[in-house]
Amino acid sequence: MHISNIHEAKSNLSKLIDKVEHGEEIVIARAGKPVAKLVPYLFDKSSRTGGQWKGKVKIAADFDHLPADIANAFGIDSPKSK
Repeated sequence: MHISNIHEAKSNLSKLIDKVEHGEEIVIARAGKPVAKLVPYLFDKSSRTGGQWKGKVKIAADFDHLPADIANAFGIDSPKSK
């Protein structure tokens, strides 16, 4: 583990990132006290799945209908009922 002060980290950020990419952890310190850690970013390789909200959310029948008072507030003509 490499410890770097803030000034060094600002001056050598690219070099520190190279070290992180090769698996090293970098601790950034202020006045000798650790305040942050640079670690490699690990991508989530699992595939996303949907359906978690199925059966939990209900869309109202008039969801696509814009009420006349709201249409007027936006300065548009009142939509016709569908």
